[in-house]
Amino acid sequence: MNKRTTHSLTAVAIGITCLGLGLAHAADISIPPDPGARDAHTLVSFACSKCHGYSGNGVSVTPLVPILAGQNQVYIATELSLLRQHGRSDPHARAFMWGISNKLTDQQIDGLSKYFSSLPPVTGKPSSNPALAAKGKDIYENGVKEPKVVKCAQCHGEVGAGTNNVPRLQGQHPDYLKLQLHYYHTKLRENVLMQRNVANITDDQIDAVVEYISTLTGEEPPDDSDSADTSKSSP
Repeated sequence: MNKRTTHSLTAVAIGITCLGLGLAHAADISIPPDPGARDAHTLVSFACSKCHGYSGNGVSVTPLVPILAGQNQVYIATELSLLRQHGRSDPHARAFMWGISNKLTDQQIDGLSKYFSSLPPVTGKPSSNPALAAKGKDIYENGVKEPKVVKCAQCHGEVGAGTNNVPRLQGQHPDYLKLQLHYYHTKLRENVLMQRNVANITDDQIDAVVEYISTLTGEEPPDDSDSADTSKSSP
């Protein structure tokens, strides 16, 4: 069995597992006919908390549902807009988010993104497999030369905090990260950049890099580029 087939089957298996975890389908959560009458906090209680944290804390208990607490605001808004217009067609987006997000207004998307991004973020924990985490650290910080896999830190930052429309990875459920990497690798989730970056990634590399991401803590170092000495810069 070739590596791509392995990835496809793994993604399908994870998806089937997720369907059995008691998640609320779009058919089970419907936004009322007049969605504009509901503000972000009401929507969180009415719909979002069914999967993304029962108390509205944005920390899902199901490992294949993303943690939204502390996620970057622009990223949340971008993804909700894509889901609303069916611009994401990966299996879980279709099953769980297309119907739920279908009637959201721009104002509600803005409110939801502000709400979840303002919640205390989750941070990583020490690895129970230091050797695997060390391998993942090398991939995360340096990538793989041949066949090429782009380093994660290039966009997601040294501690996985992301920025703007680049998602925060720190503190995210490992199984969710693995699923998304499989989706990108098999082109089940749309994103030209990510599809290219992980086109050659293997199952073992996914396991390793996710193991390392799961250990990330802290904040990104300050960007001191503005205070750098520009006297020797080119005109």
